[in-house]
Amino acid sequence: MAELLTAAASEDMQRRTAGSLAARGIGAGERIAVLTSGSGAMLSAVLGALRVGVVPVPLNPALLDEERQLLLDDAEPALLVDEAVLAELVAGPPADLAPAPLARPMHYTSGTTGRPKGVWSGVLSEADGVALAAEEAELWGFAPDDVHLVCSPLHHSAPIRFGGGTLLAGGSVVILGRFDAARAVEAIAEHRPTSAFMVPAHLQRLFALVDERRSGPDLSSFRLLAHAGAPCPGPLKRRAVDAFPAGSVWEFYGSTEGQFTACSSVDWERHPGTVGRARPHRQLSVDDDVIWCEVPAYARFEYWRDPVRTAAAWRGDAFTVGDLGRLDDEGFLYLDGRRDDLIITGGVNVYPVEVEHVLVHAPGVREAAVFGVDDERWGQRVCAAVVGDASPEAVKAHARAHLAAHKCPKDVFVVAELPHTSTGKLQRLALGPMLGLERPGSA
Repeated sequence: MAELLTAAASEDMQRRTAGSLAARGIGAGERIAVLTSGSGAMLSAVLGALRVGVVPVPLNPALLDEERQLLLDDAEPALLVDEAVLAELVAGPPADLAPAPLARPMHYTSGTTGRPKGVWSGVLSEADGVALAAEEAELWGFAPDDVHLVCSPLHHSAPIRFGGGTLLAGGSVVILGRFDAARAVEAIAEHRPTSAFMVPAHLQRLFALVDERRSGPDLSSFRLLAHAGAPCPGPLKRRAVDAFPAGSVWEFYGSTEGQFTACSSVDWERHPGTVGRARPHRQLSVDDDVIWCEVPAYARFEYWRDPVRTAAAWRGDAFTVGDLGRLDDEGFLYLDGRRDDLIITGGVNVYPVEVEHVLVHAPGVREAAVFGVDDERWGQRVCAAVVGDASPEAVKAHARAHLAAHKCPKDVFVVAELPHTSTGKLQRLALGPMLGLERPGSA
């Protein structure tokens, strides 16, 4: 059953979390690792910490111990928040809060090195914190009468932004937990949400259930259905635009590091293929096909304890995550490709190098390459090609023993050699065609 969290109930837990952290001597700029499943208490604790400048580090509960420990060693949190500690935090003595979050959670993302790195925004002044929250509210129209349906895991950035923004505006959130189309239909019928954030995989499953049942939920309560996290196939987008109320479907393009664009359904229909124009207070540019986004001071970030990578990401007030695209004369952005090391499966980022580092330690594997292949359900599915005498089943078993399920290859191919450029660079995008599969999606 979905959990309903009101703004008043959340505010109380936020205040008590702030008081609990102060009682433990944890102050602004320190980090707390959040290791719990997604719940109203978890979201409220994250918001309460942020509103006193303590930075939550939300981690995927599905990570294996060795994966989690790598991140904990890097973040050096002052507190590990499991379910028992969470219960203590939200029941502590109430304390005063800033009117808006004074930081962003530190989420981990990987890069071409395969080593996860924290995206760190530091502690904001109260004025900058208010400005950041106001930008989100201005764009998405958060209001006291909103009921936001949380469909994605709360250790991701978008669900925290949308759910938190709704609560800060005085609205309520409905938390599904693990996404299930039938549970989503029940929650829509019972709670009549006004907004939701979904990845395309959620929409696929929702409409598959509608087709199976030959009837769908009443979606008339929605004023906003925002989607992102993976390329949305045209037919699926068309169906969503037709199914939800006119003007309610919006797409946005962004990353863990920052947000770039927003796109109404009207703009999508008039400019097929676009992901929209720059968000308010942002300015886009494209240099040598690489997308750059100029942001205000309150939206800056750095990579935790990695000044070299941070410097490479910034050019003045503009940053890039290495994605490729183009702008038309009206400022609409079109993506020409994600970084070739990134696979987006079910709205979750998987970085091949991280998976390859595990696979090459499997008995009998000499080389490994991980790549994405277009998949109707997941957007992309994770595949691997290996050189050696290991069987595909053995490689998969090794992956399951060392990686969270979403990172494990669904298909493994044993090949004589991997494709490389003349300079020795692995050509992951050539593997799909080489193996007779559909072309790996990179948009």
